[in-house]
Amino acid sequence: MNTYPIAPHVIRDSSEGWQLLSIEDEMFNTHRSIEVAGEITRESVYSLILQLRYLQQADPEKEITIYINSPGGSVIDGLALYDTMALSSNIRTVCVGMAASMGALLFAAGNRREMLPHAEIMIHNPAVKCLSGSALQIEEESRRLMQMRKTTAEILAKHTGHTIEEVYEKTKQDTYFSAEEAVKWGLADRIIREI
Repeated sequence: MNTYPIAPHVIRDSSEGWQLLSIEDEMFNTHRSIEVAGEITRESVYSLILQLRYLQQADPEKEITIYINSPGGSVIDGLALYDTMALSSNIRTVCVGMAASMGALLFAAGNRREMLPHAEIMIHNPAVKCLSGSALQIEEESRRLMQMRKTTAEILAKHTGHTIEEVYEKTKQDTYFSAEEAVKWGLADRIIREI
C-alpha cells in the first residue's frame, strides 16, 4: 500500500490542452507567493533565494508574498535569505502557524507584515547545540555567537522600532507573542482574517 501523501494539483486549460500543475507552482506563477515552511537550512534557503530572484527579475515592482511557518534554523543561511529579501521593496510576509527564531526575523523583515489570528511569533538569542574543541576554538565560537546575537538584535530593532537594549531584554529567553501582542510590539503590522 502506498503511504506517500498525494500532492494537491490543479487542472488548467490552455491553448496546448489540459495541464496538471502542482498548487505550489500555480501559487508561485499566478500569485507570486512562496513558502518558508519547516526548518531553515542551506538547501531550503537556496531554493527560496532562487524563487525570490526569479520573481524580482520577472517584475521588480510587483509584490511578492512569503508565507512563513517555521521553527527557525541556521542563522547564517537565514541571513542570506534576509539579505536577498532586502533587495526588494515589495515583500509581504504572512505568518501562518509559528514564526520562531530565524523564522521570526524573516517575518519581521517584510515591508507588509500580516498574521493570521492564531499565529504566533517567538524570538530569542541565537543558540548553539554544543561547543567542543580547544580553548581557542571555543573562544572563537563564542565570539562568533556574540556577533550573531548583535546582528540579529540590530535587525529586530530596525524592523520593530525598539532599541537594541529592549531587543536584548526580550531575547534573553524564549519570548512568545500572540498575533495581537506581535502587532503591539512592532513585530507585525496587522492581523488578517483571509489570505
